[in-house]
Amino acid sequence: MNNKVAPRLGPVTSVAATAALVAMARRSGLSWEEIGFEHGRRGAIAGGALAAAVAAVYTVGISHPRTKPLFHDERALSLSRARVLEEALVQVPLGTVLLEEVGFRGALYAMVRQRRGTVAATAISSTLFGLWHILPAIDMARANPALGALTAGESPGHLDTARVVAGSVVSTTAAGVLFCELRRRGGLLAPAMLHLATNSFGYLFARIAAKRK
Repeated sequence: MNNKVAPRLGPVTSVAATAALVAMARRSGLSWEEIGFEHGRRGAIAGGALAAAVAAVYTVGISHPRTKPLFHDERALSLSRARVLEEALVQVPLGTVLLEEVGFRGALYAMVRQRRGTVAATAISSTLFGLWHILPAIDMARANPALGALTAGESPGHLDTARVVAGSVVSTTAAGVLFCELRRRGGLLAPAMLHLATNSFGYLFARIAAKRK
């Protein structure tokens, strides 16, 4: 739905899916704390620090000739200013981060952890998180060849979409493991803020990089 059928309705479908997943977790006997709604202050501090780190890394990235091409993303550059703001402030927070963090690191992680333990919860939720990015990876290969090539470990001029997808699945699975650790230590807010910064700042810095000739 969000990738191919009705992407502009992503916030609506994602909120509905998130509510369904939380309801499933609650019906299975999990508390709000077990789902990840805990450590608000600690999560906010950690998430804020991580978001600032993302902004710093992106600033360095667009300033260096070797890394600046990684920010050339047609998914951001082809949009009007209003649409970029919609993506960064509405679509990413509600259509992406809410569902993925509460879904994968909240409800799914908690339900598996309740039955199989922390290691299994991390492995299963992170693997599914990686597979969840197959369709976005196909779009990335087209819209951002430099980043796709980095993910696939090959030349931008000879991109193999299958390798881009495989590289993206592996890298997002690894990111899922990191997010699970953040969630375990600081609740859902810490990984959600890092995730939001990574995606939303991506739109902003793609536009800034394009203006720096």
